Amino acid sequence: MMAKKILFCATVDYHFKAFHLPTMRWFKEQGWEVHVAASGTISLPFTDQKYNIPIQRSPLNVGNIQAYKELKTLIAENQYSIIHCHTPLGGVVARLASRNARKAGTKVIYTAHGFHFCKGAPLLNWIIYYPIEKLLARLTDCLITINTEDYILAVDNRFKAARIDLVNGVGVDTTRFQPFTVKQKKERRLKLGFKQDDFLLFYAGEFNKNKNQKLLIQAMANLKDELPKARLLLAGEGKLLAECEKLAERLGVSSQVEFLGFRKDIDQILPACDVAVGSSFREGLPVNIMEAMACGLPVVASDNRGHRELVYEEYNGFLLKENCSRHFSDAWKKLYSKTEQRKILGLNGRKLILNKFNEEAVRLQLANIYKKNMQEQEGVQWEAR
Repeated sequence: MMAKKILFCATVDYHFKAFHLPTMRWFKEQGWEVHVAASGTISLPFTDQKYNIPIQRSPLNVGNIQAYKELKTLIAENQYSIIHCHTPLGGVVARLASRNARKAGTKVIYTAHGFHFCKGAPLLNWIIYYPIEKLLARLTDCLITINTEDYILAVDNRFKAARIDLVNGVGVDTTRFQPFTVKQKKERRLKLGFKQDDFLLFYAGEFNKNKNQKLLIQAMANLKDELPKARLLLAGEGKLLAECEKLAERLGVSSQVEFLGFRKDIDQILPACDVAVGSSFREGLPVNIMEAMACGLPVVASDNRGHRELVYEEYNGFLLKENCSRHFSDAWKKLYSKTEQRKILGLNGRKLILNKFNEEAVRLQLANIYKKNMQEQEGVQWEAR
């Protein structure tokens, strides 16, 4: 008997390396043949076939026409039982290219990792992305949302997907991301070059306008005299990195802001820190905050749909209604002087991740969705385990 096939599709292949390897591994364990279609040439584990499809990030880029043609041919040549697409343009191209396959019985699933249109999003996002997503919902057997606001938006606006489900993101590996012991924390701080009494605030994210690292640097400047031992650690790269470095220098906090660059050892940095911060304007369900919570850190974050899903006021952190530097610095100052409260907030956050957002919980949610879709295919026997 030939193995059933699943095609995963996204704009870029790194998306799968960063977020979906557990799901891909699970399909391999179930005896499926796993194919991936995305732009890029990186090697992916748990993958039988990898196709470099030139999907472009912009919906207006004519290069997506070629990507559509190549993907349509690819889908026609394979009898996929499931096509699961991710990212806005990966979702657009894959659903258009799979129309004929869907008529033949292929189930098409799309995960919206945070709609580009949401409360507070630019009007242009609504003009471009809302009609696209609503129209393509008709070509979708299951639309997966990763936060409550997006789920309600899709339901209330009558997106015509056959099903609309809510899944708790991509899950966190709670064995990799977990708190340090007192001894481990001390040793790691020394290795990273920090003192035991330094107050370490951590944020990982691409340096861009949405992530809003400039606000955090300004918040640090507010505290440079009151909290000289405070250190803001910013991991990541991006087009606004140089501007942020110049801002830190201009505000006189270069010695208190560490630009860590791209890191593969976030799991070894987070548990050595005291507080996780998040200043973004928009999030779907941010992995960086979930990883910090899994490591037992309290969170100080801006109020957006993704952060609201994770941060509960004075339970595991502070959700700031106004995205201003003074509110951030006030919250940091409050936590600096309350070591025991930081510990309680951090423990509550890890408990939330363990109960709801860990990899196993998300895998079971997805397995149930795959099961329901496969049972709808005539003659297919399927057991999710």
